[in-house]
Amino acid sequence: MRAFLTIICLWFSLPAMACGPDTDCMVANRSYRLYLPPDLGDAPVGALFFAHGYKGNAAGEMRNKALRALADGLGVALIALASAGDDWQLAHTPQEPDRTDAAEAGYVAAVLADVKIRHALDPTRTVLAGFSAGGMMSWTMACEISQDFAGFVPMSGTFWGPEPATCTSAPANVIHIHGTKDTTVPLTGRAIGATRQGNVPKVLAMYAAYGLYVATGEATGPAGLTCAQSTNPAGKRLEICTFPGGHDFSTERLRYGYQRAIGGG
Repeated sequence: MRAFLTIICLWFSLPAMACGPDTDCMVANRSYRLYLPPDLGDAPVGALFFAHGYKGNAAGEMRNKALRALADGLGVALIALASAGDDWQLAHTPQEPDRTDAAEAGYVAAVLADVKIRHALDPTRTVLAGFSAGGMMSWTMACEISQDFAGFVPMSGTFWGPEPATCTSAPANVIHIHGTKDTTVPLTGRAIGATRQGNVPKVLAMYAAYGLYVATGEATGPAGLTCAQSTNPAGKRLEICTFPGGHDFSTERLRYGYQRAIGGG
């Protein structure tokens, strides 16, 4: 804990330098990229934090015109997170199968604090999402630092196995999106090297029990989504939304997940 606080203090002590969608925003030895739609004004704005997939990067996400257009349409800031190497530092990755903890919560907290220096954020409209390995990152942050976001949208990814038995932060709005024909990250996972991708139904069952979520029915969404919905006594949502496709990313589905994660219909 002391080391974690030392890192946070180091990150927070550095001045905010000019940066944007084409230039890295630095937080100690890590970085991220930031896009602000035009004409936002000075009022607090919602934000979409997005975690890239394996071997991705923040610059690549910012070159995704559809993702930028989604931020424009939602009227939110787009924050492209960046891993320190090819992959996120999570528990039981193929690179570190014996690792039992994640090292990304401090980084995300530092990015959040840095973004707040640049523009006021509306915490009720701030969501962390990610695709593939970024979905694994999203689930890990939902389990560890849920208090910092209105909700989470993991897409086509969950924890590496063995899946956690519980979480350490309060139950949150989690909208999981996954293709039923995904062979890259199947819903039940697959072995990679000395480790294995997590089992999505098992993770959802763990989180439902942890957060006291109770099934409330099904709904349909854009781009072929069918969602099994549940809520808990605090009004938080847990949804598994599947579509008849593979390892595919869609901003239409992300838009749906974002809106559900902030409590919208």
